Amino acid sequence: MSKKKHVLVAGANGSTGRIIIDLLKKSEKYQPIAMVRKPEQKDHFEKENVTAVLGDLEEDLNQAVKGADKVIFAAGSGGKKVVEVDQEGAKRFTDAAKNAEVKKFVMLSSMGADNPGISEELGDYLRAKGNADDYLKNSGLDFTIVRPGALTDEDGSGKIQLKEKLDKQESISRANVARTLVEVLDDDVKQNRIFEILDGETPIEKAVRD
Repeated sequence: MSKKKHVLVAGANGSTGRIIIDLLKKSEKYQPIAMVRKPEQKDHFEKENVTAVLGDLEEDLNQAVKGADKVIFAAGSGGKKVVEVDQEGAKRFTDAAKNAEVKKFVMLSSMGADNPGISEELGDYLRAKGNADDYLKNSGLDFTIVRPGALTDEDGSGKIQLKEKLDKQESISRANVARTLVEVLDDDVKQNRIFEILDGETPIEKAVRD
């Protein structure tokens, strides 16, 4: 039995982040490390037998990322600090991942990150996400960038539609997004690729490997 790989999750305390942690806890391949900002959040995860580290996306992250084999960036400012957190925080996390020589970086991005002009309301956010994606793409790290449509809190069906460009505005459950992010952690699954996802009819395991 090979040793489980340590996966550090930035944004572990968020709605999608918590689902990711639960999936990793049940995984036979991976062991989650929750990166959180506050000591009480750290206590919460440790009570659930999940290793947790303190890390603030507006500060140096080298210490937090140390020892991680792979990382998932699922953090977000909720529109409050798009440049500081969604863009610069993601870049800081990328730099720390590079310094820690992580084997794979999975980025939760957003549909429209490659075309911020599609939404006046979300323009700044999408621009920040796009800049973070480009930075990761040029970092030299192995990566997968996942761009979902609008997120819902509905139960996950375990089925999605996946394409480089889907060219439609629809939604996807956080549960399906979380499962996709965990599924692409595997080496050679959608390696160094960027794609969009929505709820659909193809089982996630199959969709990411086709």
